[in-house]
Amino acid sequence: MEGLACAYGAASIANAIATGKGAAFGISLKTEAAVRLNGSGKIKGKIKGLPGEDTRLIELCAKKVLERFDPALGANIETVSNIPVASGLKSSSTAANAVVLAAYSAAGKGEKGVRLTDNELLDIAIDAALEAKVTITGAYDDAAASYYGGYVITDNAKRGIIKKGRMDESLHVVVYVPEERSYTAKVDVEKCLLLREAALLAWKEALNGSRYTALTANGLVYSAALGCDTRIPLAALSAGALASGISGKGPSVVALTKDDPEKIISAWEEFSGRAITCRINNTKAAILE
Repeated sequence: MEGLACAYGAASIANAIATGKGAAFGISLKTEAAVRLNGSGKIKGKIKGLPGEDTRLIELCAKKVLERFDPALGANIETVSNIPVASGLKSSSTAANAVVLAAYSAAGKGEKGVRLTDNELLDIAIDAALEAKVTITGAYDDAAASYYGGYVITDNAKRGIIKKGRMDESLHVVVYVPEERSYTAKVDVEKCLLLREAALLAWKEALNGSRYTALTANGLVYSAALGCDTRIPLAALSAGALASGISGKGPSVVALTKDDPEKIISAWEEFSGRAITCRINNTKAAILE
């Protein structure tokens, strides 16, 4: 049996590291996953195009789903993605969602007696991410934005969505991706906690409907804590962006604009990274037939 699924990336509005409360929105970059059941009793993952990347997360995701059906099931997993790895664009949450759905589809085709809800599937993805140590808070905000699309405002500690809705699809999403990567295990949490009150203010702005203000303010707060270059979001704002700031733990910077994204791309030419563009995603992650 084979299961195929697709989940979309996300970007931060308010990072939850310092506060336990987060906000994020969906973007059109995506990860597709294929899970093929085999009789080996073993689970083996492959990330297409990235042979050196750790596959523990996707293997844990498949394992945690398949054991709901039959602990002896084995599978081969392959993911393919256009989301830059370890850059703050929720590549881990997106891969986890895609693999969980693909594994559920593969196992469910052979056994109709098990039904998992959206909340249960999300919990599996988050539990796997925590076990694989690719997240600090469980990244419920990131996982939920990737899974449901649109924007979500969350209490990560309680794994609850406080508010959600659709994002304006006329927005262009412009992303500055530096050459370096930033892995969660290396994040200085203590420095982030020093700015907890400022981070909480950004989250409250998002809760009150000022998502653009929150994104920019959150980006400046975490740039200070994580040592990211604030000139990059400021250059985007100078070029007309409605909001700009680092996403997640960085180092990527996200900018939102209704104007020609080339204005922001041109403003970033003085920096050494690359720029990519995408759109808002309001579509739920899905099993592909």
